[in-house]
Amino acid sequence: MVHPTSKERDMTVQTETVQRPAGSGATAGERDADVAQLVGAAAGGDQRAWDALVDRYAGLVWAVIRGHRLSGADAADASQTTWLRLVEHASGLKDPARVGAWLATTARRECLRILRTSGRQIPFGDDLPEPVCEDEGVDDDLLRCERDAHLWEAFGRLPERDQSLLRMLVSDPAPSYLEIAGALDMPIGSIGPTRARCLERLRRERDAVCA
Repeated sequence: MVHPTSKERDMTVQTETVQRPAGSGATAGERDADVAQLVGAAAGGDQRAWDALVDRYAGLVWAVIRGHRLSGADAADASQTTWLRLVEHASGLKDPARVGAWLATTARRECLRILRTSGRQIPFGDDLPEPVCEDEGVDDDLLRCERDAHLWEAFGRLPERDQSLLRMLVSDPAPSYLEIAGALDMPIGSIGPTRARCLERLRRERDAVCA
């Protein structure tokens, strides 16, 4: 089982609001052109371009994979295979500017393939790992650990699709709605309303846990 990262344990902050991050100042067209240029360079064998793509999208790929509750070994295999598929297909992508959505979709399909071949079910709820608390003995740390434990118990009560969406929304760097749509196989226009409903369900579950 893959344990929560410190990034995910900070999801408490996100229960109040999950906003799309502000851009770096570049227009969408400029960002798309930059990504397309990276993909083209990577397809041509530029190692720095490959490194840049991995840095940019590794968080997205990992968020998709974690949402499927694979074992550590299966998760590593899914990630490696996803990037291998990009190596194989980078030169033939119809829209290289949307490589993030392509990676998200490929990662999702690879996870589903692994689950099908292993005959496993996607666990949730009581199967979630307990949050790891460090530096216990300090009051502030203990309070934080208790808060995080309540949040993760509430998170574990959510439907698996809610959990997947919330994991993606707090991944770093944050994926675009196009990439989330590819990962979860859902219309872009439904992501915002679905996010709001997910957070409301999470708040209700958190309140029930803390009651």
